[in-house]
Amino acid sequence: MYAFSGDPITYGHIDIISRASNAFDEVIVGIGVNPSKKYLFSLEERTEMAKRTLSGLSNVKVVSFQGLLVDYAYEQGIKIIVKGVRNAADFDYENVLHQVGESQKLGIDTHILFARPELAHISSSAVRGIQKEQGLVHGYVPLYVKQCLEAKMSGQYIVGVTGVIGVGKSYISQMFVYIGKEKGIQVHNIELDLIGHQILGELTQPSYDEVRRRIADTFGPQVRQADGTINRKALGEIVFGDAGALERLNDIMATPLLVRLRRELYGKQGLILFNASLIAESDMAYLCNNNVVLVYADKQTQESRLAQRGLSREQLQRRLGNQFGFEEKKAKLQQAIDKDNQGKLWIVDNSIGKDDVEKTFNGVVSELKVK
Repeated sequence: MYAFSGDPITYGHIDIISRASNAFDEVIVGIGVNPSKKYLFSLEERTEMAKRTLSGLSNVKVVSFQGLLVDYAYEQGIKIIVKGVRNAADFDYENVLHQVGESQKLGIDTHILFARPELAHISSSAVRGIQKEQGLVHGYVPLYVKQCLEAKMSGQYIVGVTGVIGVGKSYISQMFVYIGKEKGIQVHNIELDLIGHQILGELTQPSYDEVRRRIADTFGPQVRQADGTINRKALGEIVFGDAGALERLNDIMATPLLVRLRRELYGKQGLILFNASLIAESDMAYLCNNNVVLVYADKQTQESRLAQRGLSREQLQRRLGNQFGFEEKKAKLQQAIDKDNQGKLWIVDNSIGKDDVEKTFNGVVSELKVK
C-alpha cells in the first residue's frame, strides 16, 4: 500500500506508485484524511484525481480511508507500506512513522523508495504555491490535475480557440464573450497574436527590448524600426515564406509569450479563451489542458473572408503553407488528447449560413463545469 493525501497528486507521487507497481503484484493507493490538516480538495476530489491519473496502471487500485494507516492495512491483509522520500528530512519523518506503526504490533513493514533526482523538488505544496501566482504547473502534475487546480484555486476554465487562416476564430471568440454576458458567465478572450504584437512593439521592459534585438540580429536590421520596435510587415515577408525562419522566430518568442500570457491570466476568473492560430503546430494545447475549439469554414467562406483582408493569392498561399490544414490540426489535437488521457475537441462550423456557436459554447461550459 502507498498512502498519501494527494492534495493534489503530482508526478513525484506517480513515479513512486509506478515503481511500486513494477515491484509488487498489487498496489493499493490510499487517499487519507489527517484531521489536523486543511485540504484544498475534498476527499472525493482527491480520490477522483488519483483514479484518473493512475488509470493506466492495471495492478493499482485507488481507495480512500480514515484512521490509522496500519489499522487499515491490517484489516485489508496488506503487509507492506511503501513510502517515497525526497531528502533527509523526509527520511527522518518516515522513520518516525515507521516506528509508530511498529509499536502497534500488527506485523506491517515499511519499504522506502527514493525520489528520482529530477523529481525531488516536486511537492503538492509547491504546486499549490506556483498555481497561486499563475505559474506553469504542467511539469509538476498531469493536465487533468492542472485543470482541477486552475478551477479550484484561480476560478479559471481555459479553452483554446484555433483554426486555419480565414475561418473566423476571432469572431467565434467574440461571440463566446457575447453569449457569456447574456448567460451571466464571465468570458475573457486572450489573443496570442495581440500579445506577440505587444512584445514586438509597445512593451518597454529590458527583456522585450532584448527580444527585439535578437530578432533584428537573426533576420536583418531592416526588420527593426528607428524607435527599436519591429516592423511586423517586413518580418512577415521573411518568415511566412520560410518554415525554417518561422521556427527560429517561434523559438525566440516562446518564453516571452508564456510570461506575458501568465500576466494576462493573472486575476481573471471565468471562462478563459486562449485564441491562437498555431496551438496544434506549436504543441501548446497543454496550456488549455487539451480542451480546444477547432473552427472550420468551407473553402468558399474562407476565400471570401481572406479577400476582404486584401491579401494577394501569393501571400495567402505562403501563410497557409506554414500552417496545418483543418484535418492536420484535428489529428494533432486528438493525438494530444489520447496521449494525455485528458481534454476534449469541439468543432464549430463557421461557414456562411451556419450557426453552431451557442451549441458549442454550451458544450464547453458543461464539460468544464464553468461556474
